[in-house]
Amino acid sequence: MVVGDATALFEENEKNSSGFGQLLASQSLGAPVVQEGEVVKGRIIGTAGQDVLVDVGFKSEGIIPLEEFGDVASVHPGEEIDVLIEILEDQNGQLILSKQKADFLRVWDRIKEAHDANRAVVGRVMRRIKGGLVVDVFGVEAFLPGSQAGLRQVIDFDAMVGQEIELKVVRINKLRRNIVVSRRQLLEEERDKMRQHLLTEIAVGQVREGIVKNITDFGVFIDLGGVDGLLHITDMSWGRIAHPSEIVALNQKISVQILDFDKNTGRISLGLKQLTPYPWEGVDERYPVGRRVKGKVVSLTDYGAFVELEKGVEGLIHISEMSWTQHVKHPSKLLAVGDMIEAIVLSTDKQNEKISLGIKQLAPDPWQTLDLRYPVGTRLSGKVRNLTAFGAFVELEEGIDGLVHISDLSWTKRISHPSEVIKKGEKVDVVVLGVDKENRRVSLGYKQLQTDPWPALADRFRSGTEMQGKISRFMDRGVVVELPGDVEGFVPLNHLGIPGLTKPHQAFKEGETVPVVILEFDAGNHKIICSVENYFQRHEKSEQEKFAAAHPLRPEKQEKHPPKAEKPEPVGAEPPPNTEG
Repeated sequence: MVVGDATALFEENEKNSSGFGQLLASQSLGAPVVQEGEVVKGRIIGTAGQDVLVDVGFKSEGIIPLEEFGDVASVHPGEEIDVLIEILEDQNGQLILSKQKADFLRVWDRIKEAHDANRAVVGRVMRRIKGGLVVDVFGVEAFLPGSQAGLRQVIDFDAMVGQEIELKVVRINKLRRNIVVSRRQLLEEERDKMRQHLLTEIAVGQVREGIVKNITDFGVFIDLGGVDGLLHITDMSWGRIAHPSEIVALNQKISVQILDFDKNTGRISLGLKQLTPYPWEGVDERYPVGRRVKGKVVSLTDYGAFVELEKGVEGLIHISEMSWTQHVKHPSKLLAVGDMIEAIVLSTDKQNEKISLGIKQLAPDPWQTLDLRYPVGTRLSGKVRNLTAFGAFVELEEGIDGLVHISDLSWTKRISHPSEVIKKGEKVDVVVLGVDKENRRVSLGYKQLQTDPWPALADRFRSGTEMQGKISRFMDRGVVVELPGDVEGFVPLNHLGIPGLTKPHQAFKEGETVPVVILEFDAGNHKIICSVENYFQRHEKSEQEKFAAAHPLRPEKQEKHPPKAEKPEPVGAEPPPNTEG
C-alpha cells in the first residue's frame, strides 16, 4: 500500500467515526430524562409471557408483571397508562415499571383525605380472597375483611363480587401501599342514626313494619329500622306452635305491635298475635256446657289430651273423662296427636282460658243401668282378670269387673290367698251379691253358688263327737285341723295335750293326724272348736302317755329374724270361753 492510499483510508475512518459519535449524541439529546421513583406516561405495546411491555420513551421498553393488570383481558395495546419507574436497569439491563404503584400514588391524596375526614367512599368488589374481598377504590385495590363486610356475618361473599358499595377507609400505609376499608363501620353509623331517630318516635301500642333478622327456639328478632325487637314465641300466635319458623322466615317483612319499650335499656317487646282478635272472647257462648264439638288432638300429657277447637282455643280431655269403664293409664292408649275427634263440653272458664271436654259422655254411662242388667242373685260366668290378697276380680263385660272377696270363696275353709281356689285367666261362675252404682263396685260370690253346708253339719259335728283331724297349719294360739267333710276346726294350744307347750311346732308337724273331740259347733259363725286333751281324758291313760312319748317337747330355737306374719285364722279359730278341761 502506498502512503497516499493509507492517508485516504485514515481520513475516511475518521470521517465515519465522527459521524457515529454525532449520531449517538443526537440520540442522547432526543431521549427523555427519567429517574427511579418517578411517575410517567407509558404506552402499552403488548405482552411477553407473564409481563406487559410498555414504552415510556426510554432507550428500552419497560416491563410490568401481568398480575398488576389482573389478567390478559385487561391489557389493551396502544392504551396510555401511568407507570412508576422502579428500576432503570436491573441486572439484565431491563427497565422495571409498576402500574399499581403509580395508581396508588395518583390517588393517595384522595384516599388519605377520605381517611382523615372519616368520609365514605364508593368501591367496586373485584374478587374474593382468603379472609375477605378485594375492592377497587379510586382505581386501586383495597382490602375489605370478611368481618367488616356487613352488620352480621356474610354467608355468601361471592354474591358481593361486582357490586358497588359504600365504605369507610379505616387503615392506610403509604409505604406498604396498604388500604383497609370497612362496610360494617358505615352501616353501624347509619344504624345508630336510625336508632336514635326511632327511639324518639316509638311508643307502646304502635304497629310498625320490620324485617325478620334472626330466628331462635324462643322467638324472633325483628329489625325495625336500626333497632331490634324481640317477638317471643308466646306472642306469635293465639294457637299452639312448636317453633317460630312455622310462622315466619328469615328476611320476611312483617307488621308487629309494640308491647313494651324500655327507654333505659332500649329493649323492645313485640307482638304478632295481638294484631288479630282475642279468640277467647265470647268462648262461653260458642262452646256452652253440653255442646258436642269437633277438634284436633294437638298434644298428649300424662293427665290428658289437648284438643284444638279453633285457632287459639284448646280444650282438655282429662284422662278420667275418656272412658266409663276402662282404666286408662295414658291418653295414647285411646288417642294420637293429629286425630280429629268429637267431644262434649263439660265446663268453660274464659278468665283462665280453660275448657274441659269429655269423650266418655258421648255414650251412656253403663254403670247407671248395671243393676238392671245384673240384679242381685244373677248367676253369670266371667274371666278372672286379677288376683289380690283380699280377693279376685272377675270381668263381667268389657271394662267392668266385679270383686269376689276372699271370704266369699269357701263356706268351710279360711282361705289365705284366692289362688288356693281359683287361678288368673280362669273362667269361673259367680253370683251377683250387690251393685254400688255410686262407687262403681260390684260384689260377687263364689261360695254362694252352693248351699251353705253349716246348718246340715250340726248333727255330724255335735259336741262330744270324736274324730281324726289332720294338722293343716300352725298358729300362735293353736293349730288348724282338717276334719272329715272338707271342714276345718281349731285346736287351742292348751288343748293339744302336751304339758309345757308354748308353740305348736315344738311337738307337732304339719300334715300329721291327731285324735280330737268336738267341744263346740257354731253354725252361725262357722266355727268348730276341738280338743286333743279332752279326747285322751275319755280313754286309757296309756294312750295319752303313748301320744306324749310320740310328741316330745323340743327346745325352741332362738329366732334370728322376726317371725313372719301369721296366715288368716280358719273358720272357728277363736276358742270358746272356758275350754279348759
